Amino acid sequence: MQDNMMASSQSVKDDVKPDLAENESTLRYETTTKDDSNHIREEMSTDDEQLHTKNDTSMKGSINDQAGRDDAKPIPTPIKPNRNKPIGAKLSQSLSDRARERRVPSSRLGRLMSYGSLAAGLGVGAMAEVARRGMGLSDSSDKIGVLDKNPLLSDANAERIVNTLCRVRGAALKLGQMLSIQDSSMINPDVQRIFERVRQSADFMPKAQLDKAMRTELGNDWRNKFESFDDKPFAAASIGQVHRGTTLDGREVAVKIQYPGVADSINSDINNLMAVLNIWQILPKGLYVEEFIETAKEELSWECDYEREAASSQKFRALVKDDPVFYVPEVISELSSKRVMTSELVSGAPLDSAMSLDQDTKNFIAENLLRLCLQELFVFNYMQTDPNWSNFLYDNATKRICLLDFGSAREYSKENFVDGYLRIIKGAADGKKEEVLEWSKKLGFLTGYESKAMQNAHVDAVMILGEAFSEDIFDFSTQTTTQRIQTIIPVMLKHRLTPPPEETYSLHRKLSGSYLLCTKFSAKIQCKKSLDEIWKNYHFLNLEAAPTSS
Repeated sequence: MQDNMMASSQSVKDDVKPDLAENESTLRYETTTKDDSNHIREEMSTDDEQLHTKNDTSMKGSINDQAGRDDAKPIPTPIKPNRNKPIGAKLSQSLSDRARERRVPSSRLGRLMSYGSLAAGLGVGAMAEVARRGMGLSDSSDKIGVLDKNPLLSDANAERIVNTLCRVRGAALKLGQMLSIQDSSMINPDVQRIFERVRQSADFMPKAQLDKAMRTELGNDWRNKFESFDDKPFAAASIGQVHRGTTLDGREVAVKIQYPGVADSINSDINNLMAVLNIWQILPKGLYVEEFIETAKEELSWECDYEREAASSQKFRALVKDDPVFYVPEVISELSSKRVMTSELVSGAPLDSAMSLDQDTKNFIAENLLRLCLQELFVFNYMQTDPNWSNFLYDNATKRICLLDFGSAREYSKENFVDGYLRIIKGAADGKKEEVLEWSKKLGFLTGYESKAMQNAHVDAVMILGEAFSEDIFDFSTQTTTQRIQTIIPVMLKHRLTPPPEETYSLHRKLSGSYLLCTKFSAKIQCKKSLDEIWKNYHFLNLEAAPTSS
């Protein structure tokens, strides 16, 4: 179960991830208007396009602050905000100053050539790293991550991967984004910092490409449907980029626009990336990569369907409408389509910018996010499975957390999966190894024919993860969970006989991301209380899973 959870860094799940910056920059666009058939040469250039910026402190402050707007249109009278809506955040979202304006390579040939160049570059980089290590010039002694032993994942090659992924965007960019939020015991901190750039700052479309995408989705007169629209995005990542706008009736909105070619290139992008990884044998054996890839392709097709995401967002909005902490923005249906999604703009800061908050506030955020995870799985049976910190905006003024990005939201069968999974978690929390083993077999984590070493390793790892739910107050600042599980993973990769249940690829990605956030926050929270509340009020559909006594 948890070997999949720890390996969830391989997952390629994400959508738009905003970054936080104290000052935004004003962009001067220099674009071309070539026909798409002439873009192959342009797509293969990674360094010629330059982003011109100048300081513009007028954009500083809340993303809902209208002061300092450059557009000449008068600002309409704002609609009175919902009292429950997060407002007045002192921190803002803005595009990272490291992001560059570069055309998205939309042709298959252009994208394929990018991966070919990456494969060749990795080979050259690996040979250079081997030579450096042979001469004692590499500082590999402090590389403690599991992946660092492979010379193909040297710092120089990590930079090559980042540059390629930031440029092509789409499905392949997910790998780097997920690597950025894993514990440093999995990845060397130096490499992790490089992947952090991927999470925070994918490149963004030139104005001409943006306009073409909007005309395709909302019509040639799309600008007339907005009172104002900022051509510069305030967020950009793997699937698309987000712009600030104002509707004709005065509502502040966020307009998410999908990159051209991304939806049509999911299969080819993942296949190309996996070909590169397989050629150089970067991935360890025992991960059941084929099953993972098929699941990833399905989930990415969901993320590229903004109509599905809009429906998921509205469903989740209804689920948390009475929650005192969580809020989901309203979707503006008349300004949304298959590749464009418009929703109300809310204030708040991504959680990675909340590290400077006081410890009580960080404990509050962590405890509520853990509570939400348990509710999503065991109460709603419906989960937003992307743990990227930028999907959660904290408003310090209202003490509320805004939830974003429902492209990867999915249901879990209560009778066929959730009931049994709760028995595993509760068994681990109560220290019942036999119960963990029994339900691990029933759910398909184990076949029952594994060696004793494999069964023990699996159960031990689950018990370690269950420690957080066995104490009244769990201190994430002193936990050694990752380090202890690291010693178990080699046994599991060697002796595992079956891939984990399909549901766990997305579920463990979300749970591991939430666990890491609690660790980064050094949170001290009542995990056991949250689980006990779930257990007390839970109703089993699977009668076999129902305990004889509660």
